[in-house]
Amino acid sequence: MNNPNINMATLRVACSNCNLRELCLPLGLSLKDIEHLEELVSTRKRIKRGEALYRAGDKFDALYAIRLGFLKSAVMSSDGREQVTSFHMSGDIVGLDGLASMVYSSDLIALEDTEVCILPFDRLEELSQNMPAMSLHFQRMLSKEIVRQNGVMLLLGSMHAEERLAAFILNLSQRFEQRGYSRSEFVLRMTRAEIGSYLGLKLETVSRVLSRFSHDNLIVVNQKHVQIMDFEGLRNIVSGQVFVTNSPKNATVAIHKADAMAAPSIDSGIPGLR
Repeated sequence: MNNPNINMATLRVACSNCNLRELCLPLGLSLKDIEHLEELVSTRKRIKRGEALYRAGDKFDALYAIRLGFLKSAVMSSDGREQVTSFHMSGDIVGLDGLASMVYSSDLIALEDTEVCILPFDRLEELSQNMPAMSLHFQRMLSKEIVRQNGVMLLLGSMHAEERLAAFILNLSQRFEQRGYSRSEFVLRMTRAEIGSYLGLKLETVSRVLSRFSHDNLIVVNQKHVQIMDFEGLRNIVSGQVFVTNSPKNATVAIHKADAMAAPSIDSGIPGLR
């Protein structure tokens, strides 16, 4: 029975008019292909902050394209601790973790009020068979997830705390810029504890490094609002180069030890990049 409180007209999705189309759909689709997609993506779902879009163990039946909002993926350890594995924002496709065993392997939690487009997997699979561009796009999504996981391993295995946090901030900057927002000013939707969980750092370490970056005039932090003042300085930290702080109070030379292997550029495999 249909819910009388739901206006189906407002839930109808027009992919052709969506400003995120280039992020979550393959390029070069014909108008006919887009019409087929609009039939597939017929509804949206809204999730309140703190609610789960799905939980680990739920049956896998759909992928989701994030239209508005910000979410985190997390898994629970045997002793009940949460481990954040990824952050997702508008234009991202989520739910790929359910493909392996046909159940979702993580919790997907909204960090702010969020709206997603539902992509029923059985219909998506059928559509991909008749639309080569969609099939290729789906394969590329899976490949990007592998690259992201490799980036996570590199981040946690070979970078110091300062390098991890600098890479994380620059990565967010790139992702916001890709979506048409400011690359130099943005709001952190996640807590410092969640950042620490994702980066393998303690809460106190995250707070200390952010304070150091602020003291060195690399960034300005006002609660959750971040403004990047020195992109080159942050990049130098990621690459392990020597950089000179511009703090008028205490101008110092900070040396960050480079790894034996050169650190990757900020757009090659750093976790979460879309």
